[in-house]
Amino acid sequence: MISTVTTTTTAITATQALTYGVIAVVALITLLAVKEILSSETNNKHVQSFIKGSNVAIVPLLLVFVSIVAFKVVSVL
Repeated sequence: MISTVTTTTTAITATQALTYGVIAVVALITLLAVKEILSSETNNKHVQSFIKGSNVAIVPLLLVFVSIVAFKVVSVL
């Protein structure tokens, strides 16, 4: 049996990269702010589980933020 595999390559323009970067930074700031505001709730177990689970989204967004900053620093130098 012969099968054909095709690959699709998509190119991201500079405008799209800038847009995605802004969305990632805004999402990171929002999640960090919500986590900080909700950290005062010590009685609600659902809120505490949300605070612990929010690191799943915060860590990758933080890595994206660090890579954006590193790219900007390298492009200036």
